[in-house]
Amino acid sequence: MPSYLVTGASRGIGYEFLRQYSSDAQNIVIALVRDKLATEKKVARDVDLLGRSNIRILQADITDYTALKQAAVDTAGITGGSLDYIIANAGLVPKFDLFLPIGELGKRPEELTRTLRDSFEINVIGNIHVFNLFMPLILVGQAKKIITISSGLADNSFTNQWGAAQGSLYAASKAAMNTIVAKFNVQYKKDGVLFLALCPGPVEVGHYDGATEEELAAVQPLLGIFKEYSPGYEKPKAPEVSVRMCRDVIEAASLEKGDGGTLVSHYGNQQWV
Repeated sequence: MPSYLVTGASRGIGYEFLRQYSSDAQNIVIALVRDKLATEKKVARDVDLLGRSNIRILQADITDYTALKQAAVDTAGITGGSLDYIIANAGLVPKFDLFLPIGELGKRPEELTRTLRDSFEINVIGNIHVFNLFMPLILVGQAKKIITISSGLADNSFTNQWGAAQGSLYAASKAAMNTIVAKFNVQYKKDGVLFLALCPGPVEVGHYDGATEEELAAVQPLLGIFKEYSPGYEKPKAPEVSVRMCRDVIEAASLEKGDGGTLVSHYGNQQWV
């Protein structure tokens, strides 16, 4: 039975990975979440998930090393000691830098410092601990695929060519994680482990909920870039569409094709939108 660990599985893209992978009764899907009780209640209310005994929910904050260590032990108990896939989706998308360029953020230095530290602790350090703690299970798994959800905003070529100024702190943390993915790839490709950074594209998961008129106006240039970059783009994809495309990329990716340590999009290439 293929086994999947999905971090940040309580909502958004992570929940959609949980929903889609668990639709196959042959899969074991382990959801790693911060609030186990709330996620259990959500799953119990979801009519699409009724009767899916292949879903297991474990509690661990991505920044809590002790909890992650216990989650690895618990996962081994569920799967019999192995793990095929990690979908490292848990992450912070701070609203602080969602609307303004970095020069404007500098007018609020304390918040800038705190946001950048939080972004690196969650988006980078947390994932490093997940990979290291669960690696013994991956090494004896069959698929041996570790997927990090990343962002095209971390592509400096895209930033410079198209003038994407928003999301600077978030992008910096994702760029750092892309490098970490490459470093893990260098170490573990000899063992058959595929590390891949995967951009799901713009997805409607509520990033702009509660934004003021001024904030929405500030983000319009970025949305305009998306439309110019990808003619025909109108709005973010629904999570079910993006995750379906991401799953196809994950399934097709391999070390033999040179995918290890790279950043690709939900299209399987470097088209981010």
